[in-house]
Amino acid sequence: MTYPVAEIQQIISEEHQSRLIDMSMFEMTDDVFFAFCQANDHLKLERNPDGTILFMALTGGISGENNAELNIDLGIWKRRNGGHIYDSSTGFRLPDGSVRSPDAAWLSEEKYAQISEEDRRKHLPVAPEFIVELMSETDSLKEAQNKMLSYIENGVLLGWLINPKIETVYIYRADGTISKVEGFSQTLSGEQVLAGFEFDLSLLKK
Repeated sequence: MTYPVAEIQQIISEEHQSRLIDMSMFEMTDDVFFAFCQANDHLKLERNPDGTILFMALTGGISGENNAELNIDLGIWKRRNGGHIYDSSTGFRLPDGSVRSPDAAWLSEEKYAQISEEDRRKHLPVAPEFIVELMSETDSLKEAQNKMLSYIENGVLLGWLINPKIETVYIYRADGTISKVEGFSQTLSGEQVLAGFEFDLSLLKK
């Protein structure tokens, strides 16, 4: 049985106050979840593979500015090299059933061409080749690292997990290797996935 968006909203508002809402008892289809997100566009929502919904907090000023710096440089590279970029308001429906919204993402033209016109207007049913997750001060490192591993398992080729608080970056690759970069005097490379793309971490020093 598929529950209408209004009924799901009522159940959540009346019975739950948690950041993580267990919706596994409902048959919440992809279309219903998308409609639920649209009806709550003031919130940032993600869905875990088990059907639980994660309510994400709005970012503060420093995190928002850092996110903008990342997307500016990625956007400049994209205009010269092609593909499609997305900010943190975009949902990606991954093969394991989760819906994620990385802080920055790039999708190749080849993958984009495989998505129907209708699906392009919803949560994109594809794993982007490149993603960035920018941690806030309250984020759990273990949870963030587990999410990065999940991205790779679902088809992401290159991912950056950036922790501005301790000036550390974890780089995840499709071959299973993980690198650690310490200090924001470094420059990150897009490697073979985004050939020629570089990001100066000193831009995140606030």
